[in-house]
Amino acid sequence: MNVMLKASRAEIPAYSPSGNECALFETAWTRQLPLLLKGPTGCGKTRFVSHMAARLGLPLSTVSCHDDLSAADLTGRYLLKGGDTVWVDGPLTRAVREGGVCYLDEIVEARKDVAVVLHPLTDDRRILPLERTGEVLEAPAGFMLVVSYNPGYQNLLKALKPSTRQRFVAIEFDFLPKSAEIAVVATESGLDEARVAPLVELAHRLRALKGHDLEEGVSTRLLVYCACLIDSGMTIREAVRAAMIEPLTDEPDVRAALLEIADALIR
Repeated sequence: MNVMLKASRAEIPAYSPSGNECALFETAWTRQLPLLLKGPTGCGKTRFVSHMAARLGLPLSTVSCHDDLSAADLTGRYLLKGGDTVWVDGPLTRAVREGGVCYLDEIVEARKDVAVVLHPLTDDRRILPLERTGEVLEAPAGFMLVVSYNPGYQNLLKALKPSTRQRFVAIEFDFLPKSAEIAVVATESGLDEARVAPLVELAHRLRALKGHDLEEGVSTRLLVYCACLIDSGMTIREAVRAAMIEPLTDEPDVRAALLEIADALIR
């Protein structure tokens, strides 16, 4: 597929593809299909969306979902301004009116009424009913809805229902192979690849503990933070502890065990 890059290369956030996800995103945008990204924390989902929006020259509105995020936060509400009551669009409504990509990060964290609002936008209708204003907005051809979540954090109370999942084209993300991850971390941090390599090796060792002593493994984001600390002059042990051990656990015994693994691998 030939898609004109509307942003210069310098303006496009760096991203290292691991498969056909870029072509799939372009196709979903062209055919007006909603997109679901799933994968562990810090594996590049948000960077991927930023990269593709810039690459296609599309405005990007990102919403970090949380427990208190309601449908009204996305669609809008009436507010008092200068003594008058005026309607103020939420980020989803603005994106539907104006076009562009609306990205809802960690959608399962939002309140359940959010899914109800998204359903008519994610089928052949592509509409956003605004009950409070009486409007029914039709999404323009240039509008795209992208959502993401981490399946590892799902439970019975916070799970994406099949009826919602099946409204999206989906891409599964994971961490990059070692050689590719080394290149990404080196580029992002400025630390040379030879010094990044043992950090990536340690991250892979710690990721193997996910589901045992750890709820989540070391993200690529944390690897970049660690490499940045080392590149700024911090010792390897201090940087590893601050960026790769402490963020993973608050348990003293687990933390001590992880430090032992790190000491054995990185000197």
